[in-house]
Amino acid sequence: MGGPFHYFLFNSTIRNMKFLSDNRFLTGIHSYERQLAKLLALLLAIVIGFAVFELVVESSIKIARFQTDWFDGGLIKLLDRLLLIFIALEVLQNVTAYLRDQVVQIELVLLTAMTAVARKVIVLPPGTESKPQLMAGFGVIVVGLAAAYWLVIRARHHQQPGASKPGH
Repeated sequence: MGGPFHYFLFNSTIRNMKFLSDNRFLTGIHSYERQLAKLLALLLAIVIGFAVFELVVESSIKIARFQTDWFDGGLIKLLDRLLLIFIALEVLQNVTAYLRDQVVQIELVLLTAMTAVARKVIVLPPGTESKPQLMAGFGVIVVGLAAAYWLVIRARHHQQPGASKPGH
C-alpha cells in the first residue's frame, strides 16, 4: 500500500492545509460565532414578540371581563411576566451589542443579572420572609452584583484617556 499516488496525495494535502492556519481558522470560528449569535438574536426577538402579544391579549381579555384579581396575586403575576420580558430584551441587547462591538459588554450582563435577581425578589411568594437563609442569599447576590458593577464602571473610568488625576 502506498505507491507514488498516495505519496503525492498525502504531500499535496499537507501543503494545502492552509485552511487550518491560525488566522483562517480563527476567522472561520469568529464567523460561525457571529452567525449563531444572529440566529439566536432572531429567535429571541420572535419569542419576545410572541410573549408581548400574549401578555397584551391575556391582560386585555381580563380587563374587558373585569376578571382582574390585582390584589389576589394577579398584579404580582403581571409584574413577573413584564420583568421576564424586560430580562429577555436585555439579553437581546447583550447579543446585539456583541454583534456590533464583537465583545461581551460586562456592564450589560451585570445589569441583566441584577434585573433577574430583582424580579425574583419582587415576585417572592408570601411567607418567604420566614426563610432567613433565602433572604440572606438574595442579599449577598445583590451586593455581589452591585460591587462587580461598581468595579467594572470604576475600572472603565480609570482606563479612559483624560480621566481625572489625583490632585486635579
